[in-house]
Amino acid sequence: MESNIMLIRKLEMEQSLEMDEFARLIGTFDREDLEYAGERARTVRKMHYGNKVYIRGLVELTSYCRCGCHYCGIGSAVKSAERYRLDADQVLSCCENGYQLGFRTFVIQGGEDPHYSDGMLTDMIRRIKDSHPDCAVTLSLGERSRESYEKLFEAGADRYLLRHETADEEHYSRLHPAVQTLKERKRCLCDLKDIGFQVGTGFMVGSPWQTAECLAKDMLFMKSLDPEMVGIGPFIPHHETLLGNEKPGNVDLTLFMLALTRLMLPKALIPATTALGTLDQNGREKGMLHGANVVMPNLSPMDVRKKYLLYDNKAFTGSEAAESLSSLRKSMNETGFRVVVDRGDHIGTSVKRTAVSHEETRKGEMQHV
Repeated sequence: MESNIMLIRKLEMEQSLEMDEFARLIGTFDREDLEYAGERARTVRKMHYGNKVYIRGLVELTSYCRCGCHYCGIGSAVKSAERYRLDADQVLSCCENGYQLGFRTFVIQGGEDPHYSDGMLTDMIRRIKDSHPDCAVTLSLGERSRESYEKLFEAGADRYLLRHETADEEHYSRLHPAVQTLKERKRCLCDLKDIGFQVGTGFMVGSPWQTAECLAKDMLFMKSLDPEMVGIGPFIPHHETLLGNEKPGNVDLTLFMLALTRLMLPKALIPATTALGTLDQNGREKGMLHGANVVMPNLSPMDVRKKYLLYDNKAFTGSEAAESLSSLRKSMNETGFRVVVDRGDHIGTSVKRTAVSHEETRKGEMQHV
């Protein structure tokens, strides 16, 4: 039987493992394996991206959500959640502030809120693009129809983030109400890829009932999808959800999965998540040391940031975006990385896009961004 160090080497060379190899590696790794995987992940990331850290300006659009995920603090079942919605003018103001600070990618994130029609979202996207044509627009607004995704792409959205959370069907069903299915989540991701978005997916680490085999399935699913972006963060419960009394995920396991993902998808854009920084005050820096290369400072209006609480004790600095960015540059420099202010596109994709008609989109003739 191959040792864990040999399996890590194999993953780096072949960029994949068999199901049983992933499960054994994930289920039995130790401190030495974690350090070795982190060292190899840093080497691979440096090969493709140098010491660059890409920043994305996060705008949290709405805390309303029609979904009832059993772990999420803005889910429809959480009665104490403070609800808000930003309008297009507020979003444009956030983007303008971010642009002046050097941000060239804006991430519009929110719950699945039916209030925002396709028309409202496409108008918002076009306004951002008209004001800042050199910027990328990333959306993270949950499951929508293929027709809706096509309209958002035609309006100018470049990227879409939709974490699959777990690739094991039984596990997925235990974390979500019956109306939400892994099959539908995968349908959305495949549609997004087919339309031409740069696609991001990812999963929680340490959620209830998760096994090494579940995480192995996550790795194999991502390998087959070949996403441009991968978001991996530890599970953190929210006290008013069905899983509110469960223990949070493990930081070391999260870092190990980050490193393995970098070795499997060497060109991926991988953020050091807020959740990782919530469980460990140095989590963001540790994420960078295990293969991450993206951070997403918050550009949302100050008066709504504490209302977008996906989980308990979410890291919140309370600082203005400029102060946050200054602190980020300092901490990244101390860790040996350099914050850059370009779009930070996935290696191998074009930084330009052409407008496409709805008919062309259906034919699959889009330029891949």
